Amino acid sequence: MTDSRVSVSRVSASRVALAGGIALSSVVLLSGTAFAHVSVQPQGEAAKGGYATVNIKVPNERDNASTVKVEVNFPLDHPLASVMPQPVPGWKAEVTRSKLAKPLELHGKKINEAVSKVTWTADGSKIGPGQFQQFPLSLGRLPEDVDQLVLKAVQTYDNKEVVRWIEEQKEGAEEPQNPAPVLKLSAASDDHHGGAATPTASPSATADEKAGHEDRTASHKETAAADSSDTTARILGVIGILVGVAGVAFGVLAGRRRSL
Repeated sequence: MTDSRVSVSRVSASRVALAGGIALSSVVLLSGTAFAHVSVQPQGEAAKGGYATVNIKVPNERDNASTVKVEVNFPLDHPLASVMPQPVPGWKAEVTRSKLAKPLELHGKKINEAVSKVTWTADGSKIGPGQFQQFPLSLGRLPEDVDQLVLKAVQTYDNKEVVRWIEEQKEGAEEPQNPAPVLKLSAASDDHHGGAATPTASPSATADEKAGHEDRTASHKETAAADSSDTTARILGVIGILVGVAGVAFGVLAGRRRSL
């Protein structure tokens, strides 16, 4: 009888360990999905044909290395004539422009080149383990013939490791391991429609763009608060899963003992 009890106890302990392992795996998977991806987040509206301010959000997903370089690439098949980085303390920004196969018309002028890449290099700062950094950009004029822009990114660590966030999401498929950041574009607004601009209106359009960017800055705090609430909800959900699994495992173990 004693040997039987020991055997049952060992089986029950194994089941508890298995349940705990499954729960822990769920935490790791959910955490990776929620926090580890490089992403692009608009401050306010990113309307077709208009201008927008966005944040490139870069989390550090390594425990033993720091991020020291971030590259974000812009599609030249839907070019942006203006991409301006906001200064970030401790980081040096470099804007790369490339020739266009087909000139872009903006404010009545033809533009033969557009921004193809922005690179931030650590200059006295790093993104350490358990941290993230946001890199603000002013974008314009946004294209009117697409619903989104895929901004492929490359993240470099101080141990020479390179992570390429370049995989595009396919419709109906699971999220790829290293998805590319995607900027969703909303419907065009009358105030920023690309077809309304003329050469003489260029100075006032620039002033309107600046004012619009300042107005959208106020909404950034609300966006950050929403992100924080979403993160808290995810964490509480994971804790609930762990508590539920532990309760079931304890019940199974207790039932086994009573049956003896």
